[in-house]
Amino acid sequence: MTPNPSAPQNARRKMRAGGFWFWFACLTASVGAAADAASPGGDALAARLRRGQELYAANCAACHQLNGEGVAGVFPPLAASDFLADGPERGIRAVCEGLAGEIVVNGRTYAGVMPPVVIDDADVADVFTYVMHSWGNPGGVVEAERVRRIRSRTAVRTFERLQASSVFPPLPPPPPGFTLREVARLPQRGVRIASDGTGRTLFVLTEKGDVWALEPATGALRQVLSARKYLEQRPGDLGPPLFVLGLALDGQGRLYIASNQQNEAALPVQNIVTIYRTTTQVDGLPAEPKPWFQISYPGNSAYVHGVEHLAFGPDGLLYVGNGARTDGGQPTTGPRWHDGAETPLTASIWRLDPRVERPQVEIIARGVRNAYGFCWNERGEMIATENGPDADAPEELNLIEPGRHYGFPYAFADWTKKAYPHTPDAPPGLQFTRPIPNVGPDGGFAGEPLFTFDPHSCPGGIVYLGDDFPPGYRGTYVLARFGNLIGTGRDRGFDVLQATLTRDPQGQYQAAVKTLLAPLGRPIDVHLGGRGKLYICEFSRATSRAMSYALPGRILELAVAQHAAGERSGTK
Repeated sequence: MTPNPSAPQNARRKMRAGGFWFWFACLTASVGAAADAASPGGDALAARLRRGQELYAANCAACHQLNGEGVAGVFPPLAASDFLADGPERGIRAVCEGLAGEIVVNGRTYAGVMPPVVIDDADVADVFTYVMHSWGNPGGVVEAERVRRIRSRTAVRTFERLQASSVFPPLPPPPPGFTLREVARLPQRGVRIASDGTGRTLFVLTEKGDVWALEPATGALRQVLSARKYLEQRPGDLGPPLFVLGLALDGQGRLYIASNQQNEAALPVQNIVTIYRTTTQVDGLPAEPKPWFQISYPGNSAYVHGVEHLAFGPDGLLYVGNGARTDGGQPTTGPRWHDGAETPLTASIWRLDPRVERPQVEIIARGVRNAYGFCWNERGEMIATENGPDADAPEELNLIEPGRHYGFPYAFADWTKKAYPHTPDAPPGLQFTRPIPNVGPDGGFAGEPLFTFDPHSCPGGIVYLGDDFPPGYRGTYVLARFGNLIGTGRDRGFDVLQATLTRDPQGQYQAAVKTLLAPLGRPIDVHLGGRGKLYICEFSRATSRAMSYALPGRILELAVAQHAAGERSGTK
Protein backbone atom coordinates (compact mmCIF):
# COMPACT_ATOMS: atom_id res chain seq x y z
CA MET A 1 0.00 0.00 0.00
CA THR A 2 2.61 2.42 -0.76
CA PRO A 3 1.81 5.81 -0.74
CA ASN A 4 1.71 6.85 -4.44
CA PRO A 5 2.61 7.22 -4.39
CA SER A 6 2.01 9.72 -10.14
CA ALA A 7 -0.28 9.11 -7.11
CA PRO A 8 2.25 6.58 -6.39
CA GLN A 9 0.92 3.45 -8.10
CA ASN A 10 1.96 1.88 -4.89
CA ALA A 11 -0.30 4.15 -2.99
CA ARG A 12 -3.08 1.85 -3.90
CA ARG A 13 -1.35 -1.17 -2.51
CA LYS A 14 0.62 0.08 0.31
CA MET A 15 2.23 3.25 -0.09
CA ARG A 16 1.66 2.12 -2.92
CA ALA A 17 3.45 6.23 -1.37
CA GLY A 18 2.91 5.12 -0.90
CA GLY A 19 3.76 5.78 -2.29
CA PHE A 20 1.33 6.23 -0.54
CA TRP A 21 0.92 7.13 -2.51
CA PHE A 22 0.74 7.09 -3.60
CA TRP A 23 2.51 6.19 -8.23
CA PHE A 24 1.91 2.29 -12.69
CA ALA A 25 1.58 0.03 -15.62
CA CYS A 26 2.01 0.08 -19.37
CA LEU A 27 0.13 2.28 -21.77
CA THR A 28 -1.54 0.25 -24.47
CA ALA A 29 -3.27 3.03 -26.38
CA SER A 30 -1.62 5.67 -28.56
CA VAL A 31 -3.08 9.14 -28.31
CA GLY A 32 -2.12 9.87 -31.89
CA ALA A 33 -3.75 6.68 -33.16
CA ALA A 34 -6.90 7.44 -31.19
CA ALA A 35 -7.09 10.93 -32.70
CA ASP A 36 -6.63 9.56 -36.21
CA ALA A 37 -9.37 7.01 -35.66
CA ALA A 38 -11.85 9.58 -34.36
CA SER A 39 -14.20 11.31 -36.77
CA PRO A 40 -14.07 15.08 -36.89
CA GLY A 41 -11.64 16.68 -34.58
CA GLY A 42 -8.18 16.62 -36.05
CA ASP A 43 -5.67 18.70 -34.13
CA ALA A 44 -8.20 19.92 -31.55
CA LEU A 45 -9.18 16.38 -30.62
CA ALA A 46 -5.55 15.25 -30.50
CA ALA A 47 -4.78 18.08 -28.07
CA ARG A 48 -7.71 17.06 -25.87
CA LEU A 49 -6.59 13.44 -25.88
CA ARG A 50 -3.06 14.42 -24.85
CA ARG A 51 -4.44 16.57 -22.04
CA GLY A 52 -6.78 13.78 -20.99
CA GLN A 53 -3.91 11.29 -20.91
CA GLU A 54 -1.87 13.56 -18.62
CA LEU A 55 -4.83 14.12 -16.28
CA TYR A 56 -5.61 10.40 -16.24
CA ALA A 57 -2.01 9.53 -15.32
CA ALA A 58 -2.00 12.09 -12.50
CA ASN A 59 -5.42 11.35 -11.01
CA CYS A 60 -6.68 7.91 -12.06
CA ALA A 61 -3.83 5.55 -12.93
CA ALA A 62 -2.85 4.85 -9.31
CA CYS A 63 -5.91 2.60 -9.05
CA HIS A 64 -7.11 1.89 -12.59
CA GLN A 65 -3.57 1.57 -14.03
CA LEU A 66 -2.15 3.35 -17.05
CA ASN A 67 -3.43 0.56 -19.29
CA GLY A 68 -6.97 0.87 -17.88
CA GLU A 69 -7.01 -2.74 -16.70
CA GLY A 70 -7.47 -1.98 -13.00
CA VAL A 71 -6.46 -4.58 -10.41
CA ALA A 72 -8.43 -7.82 -10.18
CA GLY A 73 -10.75 -7.84 -7.20
CA VAL A 74 -9.66 -4.40 -6.05
CA PHE A 75 -10.10 -1.68 -8.67
CA PRO A 76 -12.42 -2.18 -11.68
CA PRO A 77 -11.13 -1.96 -15.25
CA LEU A 78 -11.86 0.92 -17.59
CA ALA A 79 -10.49 -0.98 -20.58
CA ALA A 80 -13.29 -2.48 -22.73
CA SER A 81 -15.55 -1.76 -19.78
CA ASP A 82 -19.25 -2.55 -19.88
CA PHE A 83 -19.61 0.12 -17.20
CA LEU A 84 -18.84 2.62 -19.99
CA ALA A 85 -20.47 0.75 -22.88
CA ASP A 86 -23.65 2.87 -22.80
CA GLY A 87 -21.72 6.10 -22.37
CA PRO A 88 -19.61 7.80 -19.72
CA GLU A 89 -22.36 9.28 -17.53
CA ARG A 90 -22.04 6.79 -14.65
CA GLY A 91 -18.26 7.18 -14.73
CA ILE A 92 -18.48 10.98 -14.74
CA ARG A 93 -20.82 10.89 -11.77
CA ALA A 94 -18.39 8.64 -9.87
CA VAL A 95 -15.52 11.06 -10.53
CA CYS A 96 -17.61 14.05 -9.42
CA GLU A 97 -19.09 12.66 -6.19
CA GLY A 98 -17.20 9.45 -5.47
CA LEU A 99 -18.52 5.92 -5.45
CA ALA A 100 -19.01 3.37 -2.66
CA GLY A 101 -20.62 -0.05 -2.45
CA GLU A 102 -20.74 -2.98 -4.83
CA ILE A 103 -20.64 -2.59 -8.58
CA VAL A 104 -20.32 -5.24 -11.29
CA VAL A 105 -17.90 -4.53 -14.15
CA ASN A 106 -17.29 -7.05 -16.93
CA GLY A 107 -18.96 -9.73 -14.85
CA ARG A 108 -16.86 -9.24 -11.69
CA THR A 109 -18.01 -7.65 -8.43
CA TYR A 110 -16.01 -4.81 -6.87
CA ALA A 111 -16.72 -3.43 -3.42
CA GLY A 112 -14.52 -0.48 -2.58
CA VAL A 113 -14.44 3.23 -2.02
CA MET A 114 -13.57 5.74 -4.74
CA PRO A 115 -13.27 9.33 -3.51
CA PRO A 116 -14.31 12.25 -5.70
CA VAL A 117 -11.50 13.57 -7.88
CA VAL A 118 -10.73 17.25 -7.36
CA ILE A 119 -10.49 18.39 -10.99
CA ASP A 120 -12.82 20.86 -12.70
CA ASP A 121 -15.51 20.21 -15.31
CA ALA A 122 -13.25 20.83 -18.31
CA ASP A 123 -10.60 18.46 -16.94
CA VAL A 124 -13.18 15.74 -16.25
CA ALA A 125 -14.39 16.16 -19.83
CA ASP A 126 -10.86 15.71 -21.19
CA VAL A 127 -10.24 12.63 -19.04
CA PHE A 128 -13.39 10.92 -20.30
CA THR A 129 -12.74 11.90 -23.89
CA TYR A 130 -9.38 10.15 -23.52
CA VAL A 131 -10.84 7.10 -21.73
CA MET A 132 -13.66 6.69 -24.26
CA HIS A 133 -11.08 6.67 -27.09
CA SER A 134 -8.79 4.15 -25.36
CA TRP A 135 -8.56 0.41 -24.69
CA GLY A 136 -11.49 -0.77 -26.79
CA ASN A 137 -14.07 1.69 -25.48
CA PRO A 138 -16.70 3.01 -27.92
CA GLY A 139 -15.36 6.54 -28.47
CA GLY A 140 -17.15 9.86 -28.24
CA VAL A 141 -16.32 13.39 -27.17
CA VAL A 142 -17.34 14.70 -23.73
CA GLU A 143 -17.87 18.43 -23.24
CA ALA A 144 -17.45 20.42 -20.02
CA GLU A 145 -21.12 21.47 -20.08
CA ARG A 146 -22.18 17.84 -19.94
CA VAL A 147 -19.97 17.30 -16.90
CA ARG A 148 -21.38 20.41 -15.24
CA ARG A 149 -24.94 19.10 -15.68
CA ILE A 150 -24.06 15.70 -14.25
CA ARG A 151 -22.19 17.25 -11.32
CA SER A 152 -25.16 19.52 -10.55
CA ARG A 153 -27.25 16.41 -9.86
CA THR A 154 -24.79 15.09 -7.24
CA ALA A 155 -24.57 15.96 -3.56
CA VAL A 156 -21.53 18.13 -4.30
CA ARG A 157 -23.39 20.11 -7.04
CA THR A 158 -20.42 22.26 -8.16
CA PHE A 159 -16.67 21.94 -8.47
CA GLU A 160 -16.30 24.97 -6.18
CA ARG A 161 -18.14 23.12 -3.41
CA LEU A 162 -15.85 20.13 -3.89
CA GLN A 163 -12.84 22.39 -3.54
CA ALA A 164 -14.28 23.90 -0.37
CA SER A 165 -14.71 20.43 1.09
CA SER A 166 -11.00 19.78 0.60
CA VAL A 167 -9.80 22.22 3.25
CA PHE A 168 -6.94 21.46 5.63
CA PRO A 169 -8.36 19.83 8.77
CA PRO A 170 -7.37 21.16 12.20
CA LEU A 171 -4.20 19.73 13.68
CA PRO A 172 -4.54 17.09 16.39
CA PRO A 173 -3.25 17.96 19.89
CA PRO A 174 0.48 17.26 20.36
CA PRO A 175 1.71 14.94 23.12
CA PRO A 176 2.56 16.64 26.44
CA GLY A 177 5.80 18.58 26.33
CA PHE A 178 5.65 19.11 22.55
CA THR A 179 4.36 21.73 20.15
CA LEU A 180 2.83 21.01 16.76
CA ARG A 181 2.64 23.56 13.99
CA GLU A 182 2.04 23.79 10.26
CA VAL A 183 5.26 24.83 8.54
CA ALA A 184 4.11 25.04 4.93
CA ARG A 185 1.32 24.00 2.59
CA LEU A 186 2.72 22.16 -0.40
CA PRO A 187 1.94 23.03 -4.03
CA GLN A 188 2.21 19.32 -4.94
CA ARG A 189 1.75 16.10 -3.01
CA GLY A 190 4.92 15.49 -1.04
CA VAL A 191 6.50 12.06 -0.57
CA ARG A 192 9.92 12.55 1.10
CA ILE A 193 11.95 14.94 3.23
CA ALA A 194 15.75 15.19 3.40
CA SER A 195 18.14 17.62 5.08
CA ASP A 196 21.59 17.97 6.62
CA GLY A 197 20.06 17.67 10.09
CA THR A 198 20.59 21.27 11.16
CA GLY A 199 17.01 22.35 10.49
CA ARG A 200 18.00 25.31 8.34
CA THR A 201 16.67 23.89 5.05
CA LEU A 202 14.48 20.90 4.30
CA PHE A 203 14.29 19.37 0.84
CA VAL A 204 10.85 18.05 -0.08
CA LEU A 205 10.40 15.60 -2.95
CA THR A 206 6.96 15.60 -4.57
CA GLU A 207 5.22 12.78 -6.40
CA LYS A 208 6.15 14.09 -9.85
CA GLY A 209 9.86 14.29 -9.05
CA ASP A 210 10.11 18.02 -8.36
CA VAL A 211 12.18 19.10 -5.35
CA TRP A 212 11.40 22.12 -3.18
CA ALA A 213 13.60 23.81 -0.59
CA LEU A 214 11.74 24.75 2.59
CA GLU A 215 12.97 27.08 5.34
CA PRO A 216 11.18 25.85 8.48
CA ALA A 217 11.78 29.09 10.34
CA THR A 218 9.81 31.17 7.82
CA GLY A 219 7.82 28.59 5.84
CA ALA A 220 9.37 29.90 2.62
CA LEU A 221 9.22 27.41 -0.26
CA ARG A 222 11.37 27.52 -3.38
CA GLN A 223 11.47 25.01 -6.20
CA VAL A 224 15.06 23.92 -6.77
CA LEU A 225 14.66 20.96 -9.17
CA SER A 226 12.13 20.44 -11.94
CA ALA A 227 11.37 16.86 -12.89
CA ARG A 228 10.75 17.69 -16.52
CA LYS A 229 14.30 19.03 -16.79
CA TYR A 230 16.20 16.11 -15.28
CA LEU A 231 14.10 12.92 -15.52
CA GLU A 232 15.19 11.03 -18.62
CA GLN A 233 12.73 9.97 -21.31
CA ARG A 234 14.17 7.15 -23.41
CA PRO A 235 12.85 5.53 -26.58
CA GLY A 236 10.43 2.84 -25.47
CA ASP A 237 9.45 4.48 -22.19
CA LEU A 238 5.81 3.78 -21.34
CA GLY A 239 4.81 7.29 -20.37
CA PRO A 240 6.35 9.31 -17.50
CA PRO A 241 8.18 7.62 -14.59
CA LEU A 242 5.99 5.27 -12.59
CA PHE A 243 6.97 6.97 -9.39
CA VAL A 244 9.79 9.00 -7.86
CA LEU A 245 9.97 8.18 -4.16
CA GLY A 246 13.59 8.02 -3.00
CA LEU A 247 15.43 11.09 -1.64
CA ALA A 248 18.63 11.41 0.38
CA LEU A 249 21.28 14.07 1.04
CA ASP A 250 24.95 13.19 1.55
CA GLY A 251 27.62 14.93 3.60
CA GLN A 252 28.77 16.89 0.54
CA GLY A 253 25.35 18.47 0.07
CA ARG A 254 24.43 16.29 -2.92
CA LEU A 255 20.86 15.09 -3.36
CA TYR A 256 20.12 11.55 -4.54
CA ILE A 257 16.72 10.95 -6.20
CA ALA A 258 15.39 7.54 -7.24
CA SER A 259 12.95 7.03 -10.11
CA ASN A 260 11.33 3.96 -11.64
CA GLN A 261 10.41 3.79 -15.31
CA GLN A 262 8.96 0.99 -17.44
CA ASN A 263 10.45 0.60 -20.89
CA GLU A 264 9.72 -1.73 -23.81
CA ALA A 265 12.68 -0.95 -26.05
CA ALA A 266 13.54 -4.61 -25.52
CA LEU A 267 10.93 -7.14 -24.42
CA PRO A 268 9.98 -8.23 -21.86
CA VAL A 269 9.12 -4.76 -20.56
CA GLN A 270 11.81 -3.61 -18.13
CA ASN A 271 11.60 -1.58 -14.94
CA ILE A 272 14.55 0.82 -15.10
CA VAL A 273 15.75 2.16 -11.76
CA THR A 274 17.72 5.38 -12.03
CA ILE A 275 19.32 7.18 -9.11
CA TYR A 276 20.12 10.78 -10.00
CA ARG A 277 22.74 12.77 -8.09
CA THR A 278 23.16 16.53 -8.12
CA THR A 279 26.50 17.67 -9.45
CA THR A 280 26.69 21.38 -8.63
CA GLN A 281 25.12 24.00 -6.39
CA VAL A 282 23.27 27.18 -7.30
CA ASP A 283 22.83 29.79 -4.55
CA GLY A 284 23.96 27.17 -2.05
CA LEU A 285 21.32 24.63 -3.12
CA PRO A 286 21.79 21.33 -4.99
CA ALA A 287 21.45 21.59 -8.77
CA GLU A 288 21.93 19.74 -12.06
CA PRO A 289 21.02 16.16 -11.17
CA LYS A 290 22.57 13.58 -13.48
CA PRO A 291 22.10 9.81 -13.67
CA TRP A 292 24.59 8.25 -11.24
CA PHE A 293 23.34 4.66 -11.00
CA GLN A 294 21.04 2.68 -13.27
CA ILE A 295 19.88 -0.92 -13.33
CA SER A 296 16.90 -2.79 -14.74
CA TYR A 297 14.84 -5.94 -14.22
CA PRO A 298 11.52 -7.18 -15.66
CA GLY A 299 8.54 -4.90 -15.09
CA ASN A 300 4.96 -5.88 -14.37
CA SER A 301 1.64 -4.76 -15.84
CA ALA A 302 0.02 -4.35 -12.43
CA TYR A 303 2.60 -4.01 -9.66
CA VAL A 304 6.32 -3.15 -9.44
CA HIS A 305 7.02 -1.35 -6.21
CA GLY A 306 10.54 -0.48 -7.33
CA VAL A 307 12.91 1.71 -5.35
CA GLU A 308 10.99 3.52 -2.65
CA HIS A 309 13.58 4.60 -0.11
CA LEU A 310 17.15 5.88 0.01
CA ALA A 311 19.13 6.53 3.20
CA PHE A 312 22.76 6.78 4.24
CA GLY A 313 23.81 4.30 6.92
CA PRO A 314 26.31 4.76 9.76
CA ASP A 315 28.97 3.29 7.43
CA GLY A 316 28.51 6.18 4.98
CA LEU A 317 27.09 3.90 2.30
CA LEU A 318 23.77 4.40 0.53
CA TYR A 319 21.04 1.88 1.39
CA VAL A 320 18.28 1.32 -1.14
CA GLY A 321 14.91 -0.31 -0.50
CA ASN A 322 13.81 -2.02 -3.73
CA GLY A 323 10.33 -3.52 -3.44
CA ALA A 324 8.68 -6.53 -4.99
CA ARG A 325 7.55 -6.68 -8.63
CA THR A 326 4.45 -8.68 -7.60
CA ASP A 327 1.81 -8.56 -4.90
CA GLY A 328 2.53 -12.02 -3.55
CA GLY A 329 4.86 -13.89 -5.88
CA GLN A 330 2.39 -14.53 -8.71
CA PRO A 331 3.86 -15.00 -12.21
CA THR A 332 3.19 -12.26 -14.75
CA THR A 333 1.13 -13.16 -17.80
CA GLY A 334 0.99 -11.65 -21.27
CA PRO A 335 3.32 -11.60 -24.28
CA ARG A 336 5.04 -8.36 -23.32
CA TRP A 337 5.80 -9.29 -19.73
CA HIS A 338 8.29 -11.53 -17.93
CA ASP A 339 6.65 -14.88 -17.23
CA GLY A 340 8.19 -15.29 -13.77
CA ALA A 341 7.68 -13.78 -10.32
CA GLU A 342 10.46 -12.13 -8.30
CA THR A 343 14.03 -11.62 -9.52
CA PRO A 344 17.35 -11.52 -7.61
CA LEU A 345 17.13 -7.71 -7.45
CA THR A 346 13.53 -7.36 -6.25
CA ALA A 347 12.06 -7.54 -2.73
CA SER A 348 15.46 -6.72 -1.25
CA ILE A 349 17.60 -4.04 0.36
CA TRP A 350 20.68 -2.96 -1.57
CA ARG A 351 23.83 -1.14 -0.58
CA LEU A 352 25.76 1.21 -2.91
CA ASP A 353 29.08 3.00 -2.44
CA PRO A 354 28.70 6.76 -3.12
CA ARG A 355 32.46 7.15 -3.47
CA VAL A 356 32.55 5.41 -6.84
CA GLU A 357 31.10 6.53 -10.15
CA ARG A 358 29.80 3.12 -11.20
CA PRO A 359 28.67 1.41 -8.01
CA GLN A 360 27.73 -2.27 -7.90
CA VAL A 361 24.67 -3.57 -6.08
CA GLU A 362 25.34 -5.43 -2.86
CA ILE A 363 22.26 -7.25 -1.56
CA ILE A 364 21.99 -6.81 2.21
CA ALA A 365 18.69 -8.61 2.89
CA ARG A 366 16.03 -10.46 0.90
CA GLY A 367 12.36 -11.27 1.25
CA VAL A 368 11.44 -7.64 2.03
CA ARG A 369 8.25 -6.87 0.09
CA ASN A 370 8.22 -3.10 0.34
CA ALA A 371 10.46 -1.33 2.85
CA TYR A 372 9.14 2.20 2.63
CA GLY A 373 11.28 3.45 5.52
CA PHE A 374 14.34 2.44 7.52
CA CYS A 375 16.72 4.01 10.02
CA TRP A 376 19.49 3.08 12.47
CA ASN A 377 19.81 3.35 16.24
CA GLU A 378 22.93 4.31 18.20
CA ARG A 379 24.09 0.66 18.12
CA GLY A 380 23.99 0.64 14.32
CA GLU A 381 20.94 -1.66 14.16
CA MET A 382 18.72 -1.13 11.12
CA ILE A 383 14.95 -1.06 11.65
CA ALA A 384 12.61 -1.04 8.63
CA THR A 385 8.89 -0.71 8.02
CA GLU A 386 7.35 -3.05 5.47
CA ASN A 387 4.06 -2.95 3.59
CA GLY A 388 2.26 -6.25 3.18
CA PRO A 389 0.13 -7.76 0.40
CA ASP A 390 -3.42 -7.11 -0.75
CA ALA A 391 -4.30 -10.11 1.41
CA ASP A 392 -5.12 -9.06 4.99
CA ALA A 393 -1.72 -9.80 6.51
CA PRO A 394 -0.42 -7.40 9.17
CA GLU A 395 2.13 -4.80 8.17
CA GLU A 396 5.65 -5.34 9.51
CA LEU A 397 8.45 -3.76 11.50
CA ASN A 398 11.73 -5.64 11.01
CA LEU A 399 15.23 -5.72 12.44
CA ILE A 400 17.27 -5.89 9.22
CA GLU A 401 20.47 -7.90 9.54
CA PRO A 402 22.83 -8.76 6.67
CA GLY A 403 22.21 -12.07 4.98
CA ARG A 404 18.77 -12.70 6.42
CA HIS A 405 15.55 -13.47 4.56
CA TYR A 406 12.30 -11.81 5.73
CA GLY A 407 9.76 -14.14 4.20
CA PHE A 408 8.36 -12.59 1.03
CA PRO A 409 6.71 -14.07 -1.00
CA TYR A 410 6.50 -17.28 1.00
CA ALA A 411 5.34 -15.92 4.36
CA PHE A 412 3.84 -12.74 5.82
CA ALA A 413 3.87 -11.46 9.39
CA ASP A 414 3.69 -14.53 11.69
CA TRP A 415 1.30 -16.40 9.39
CA THR A 416 1.87 -20.10 8.96
CA LYS A 417 -0.83 -20.30 6.28
CA LYS A 418 -0.32 -19.30 2.67
CA ALA A 419 -1.60 -15.85 1.73
CA TYR A 420 -2.90 -17.01 -1.67
CA PRO A 421 -3.45 -20.29 -3.54
CA HIS A 422 -0.60 -19.23 -5.82
CA THR A 423 1.83 -18.59 -2.93
CA PRO A 424 4.97 -20.55 -3.85
CA ASP A 425 6.56 -23.09 -1.55
CA ALA A 426 9.71 -21.89 0.14
CA PRO A 427 12.98 -23.42 -1.07
CA PRO A 428 14.12 -26.26 1.21
CA GLY A 429 16.18 -25.06 4.13
CA LEU A 430 15.36 -21.36 3.75
CA GLN A 431 15.06 -19.76 7.18
CA PHE A 432 12.86 -16.69 7.73
CA THR A 433 13.35 -13.84 10.18
CA ARG A 434 9.98 -12.91 11.63
CA PRO A 435 8.82 -9.32 12.25
CA ILE A 436 8.99 -7.55 15.59
CA PRO A 437 5.77 -8.20 17.58
CA ASN A 438 3.62 -5.28 18.69
CA VAL A 439 2.67 -5.74 22.36
CA GLY A 440 0.38 -2.71 22.43
CA PRO A 441 -1.52 -0.73 23.22
CA ASP A 442 -1.92 0.85 19.74
CA GLY A 443 -1.14 0.27 16.08
CA GLY A 444 -3.50 -2.70 15.76
CA PHE A 445 -2.80 -4.47 19.06
CA ALA A 446 -5.95 -6.25 20.26
CA GLY A 447 -5.00 -8.20 23.36
CA GLU A 448 -2.23 -10.37 21.94
CA PRO A 449 0.94 -9.59 20.00
CA LEU A 450 0.49 -8.50 16.38
CA PHE A 451 3.31 -8.80 13.84
CA THR A 452 3.30 -5.75 13.67
CA PHE A 453 0.58 -3.26 12.65
CA ASP A 454 -2.98 -3.18 11.31
CA PRO A 455 -3.31 -4.74 7.85
CA HIS A 456 -3.28 -2.13 5.06
CA SER A 457 -2.27 0.72 7.41
CA CYS A 458 0.79 1.48 5.23
CA PRO A 459 3.72 2.18 7.57
CA GLY A 460 6.09 4.62 5.91
CA GLY A 461 9.00 6.79 7.02
CA ILE A 462 10.66 6.00 10.36
CA VAL A 463 13.23 7.80 12.54
CA TYR A 464 15.14 7.03 15.73
CA LEU A 465 15.02 9.69 18.45
CA GLY A 466 18.33 10.67 20.10
CA ASP A 467 19.44 12.58 23.17
CA ASP A 468 17.82 15.85 22.09
CA PHE A 469 14.44 14.33 22.98
CA PRO A 470 13.19 13.95 26.57
CA PRO A 471 13.04 10.73 28.61
CA GLY A 472 10.20 8.57 27.41
CA TYR A 473 11.03 9.46 23.81
CA ARG A 474 14.81 9.24 23.76
CA GLY A 475 15.88 5.91 22.26
CA THR A 476 12.50 5.18 20.67
CA TYR A 477 11.25 5.13 17.08
CA VAL A 478 8.62 7.31 15.43
CA LEU A 479 6.93 6.22 12.21
CA ALA A 480 4.21 7.51 9.91
CA ARG A 481 1.29 5.41 8.67
CA PHE A 482 -0.15 6.54 5.36
CA GLY A 483 -3.52 4.88 5.93
CA ASN A 484 -5.43 2.15 4.16
CA LEU A 485 -6.46 2.29 0.53
CA ILE A 486 -7.99 -1.16 0.42
CA GLY A 487 -9.67 -3.36 3.00
CA THR A 488 -13.09 -3.05 4.52
CA GLY A 489 -14.10 -1.64 7.87
CA ARG A 490 -12.59 1.26 9.76
CA ASP A 491 -9.85 3.59 8.61
CA ARG A 492 -6.43 2.36 9.67
CA GLY A 493 -3.35 4.50 9.89
CA PHE A 494 -3.61 8.23 9.17
CA ASP A 495 -1.36 8.64 12.21
CA VAL A 496 2.13 8.88 13.64
CA LEU A 497 3.17 6.16 16.10
CA GLN A 498 5.92 5.78 18.69
CA ALA A 499 7.52 2.35 19.08
CA THR A 500 9.67 1.47 22.10
CA LEU A 501 11.78 -1.62 21.45
CA THR A 502 12.87 -3.89 24.30
CA ARG A 503 14.28 -7.41 24.45
CA ASP A 504 12.04 -10.26 25.61
CA PRO A 505 13.38 -13.12 27.81
CA GLN A 506 14.59 -14.90 24.66
CA GLY A 507 16.54 -11.83 23.59
CA GLN A 508 14.20 -10.94 20.71
CA TYR A 509 12.89 -7.43 20.15
CA GLN A 510 9.29 -6.54 20.91
CA ALA A 511 7.64 -3.16 20.39
CA ALA A 512 5.40 -1.24 22.74
CA VAL A 513 3.43 0.99 20.36
CA LYS A 514 1.41 4.09 21.14
CA THR A 515 -0.22 6.81 19.06
CA LEU A 516 1.51 10.20 19.04
CA LEU A 517 -0.64 12.11 16.51
CA ALA A 518 -4.00 11.24 14.95
CA PRO A 519 -5.71 11.81 12.67
CA LEU A 520 -3.39 13.23 10.05
CA GLY A 521 -3.77 13.69 6.31
CA ARG A 522 -1.98 10.63 4.92
CA PRO A 523 1.41 11.11 6.63
CA ILE A 524 3.97 9.44 4.39
CA ASP A 525 7.38 10.43 5.77
CA VAL A 526 9.00 11.65 8.99
CA HIS A 527 12.38 13.35 9.26
CA LEU A 528 14.64 14.66 12.03
CA GLY A 529 15.78 18.21 11.36
CA GLY A 530 17.24 20.36 14.09
CA ARG A 531 17.44 19.88 17.83
CA GLY A 532 14.37 18.13 19.21
CA LYS A 533 12.40 18.59 16.00
CA LEU A 534 10.56 16.08 13.91
CA TYR A 535 9.08 16.99 10.52
CA ILE A 536 6.09 15.17 9.06
CA CYS A 537 5.17 15.11 5.37
CA GLU A 538 1.46 14.81 4.67
CA PHE A 539 0.86 13.44 1.17
CA SER A 540 -2.65 14.87 1.02
CA ARG A 541 -4.92 16.58 3.50
CA ALA A 542 -7.62 13.91 3.92
CA THR A 543 -7.75 12.28 7.35
CA SER A 544 -9.83 9.34 6.13
CA ARG A 545 -10.42 7.31 2.98
CA ALA A 546 -13.45 9.44 2.16
CA MET A 547 -11.22 12.01 0.42
CA SER A 548 -8.02 10.03 -0.02
CA TYR A 549 -6.71 11.98 -2.97
CA ALA A 550 -7.84 15.46 -2.22
CA LEU A 551 -5.52 18.40 -2.69
CA PRO A 552 -1.84 18.30 -1.64
CA GLY A 553 -0.87 18.15 2.00
CA ARG A 554 1.66 20.03 4.08
CA ILE A 555 4.78 19.85 6.23
CA LEU A 556 4.26 19.80 10.00
CA GLU A 557 6.75 20.30 12.81
CA LEU A 558 6.54 18.37 16.08
CA ALA A 559 9.06 19.96 18.46
CA VAL A 560 10.11 19.53 22.06
CA ALA A 561 8.45 22.54 23.71
CA GLN A 562 11.54 23.77 25.58
CA HIS A 563 13.61 23.79 22.38
CA ALA A 564 10.92 25.59 20.44
CA ALA A 565 10.56 28.19 23.21
CA GLY A 566 14.33 28.62 23.42
CA GLU A 567 14.61 29.35 19.71
CA ARG A 568 11.81 31.89 19.87
CA SER A 569 13.58 33.68 22.73
CA GLY A 570 16.95 33.57 20.93
CA THR A 571 18.58 31.05 23.31
CA LYS A 572 19.78 27.53 22.63
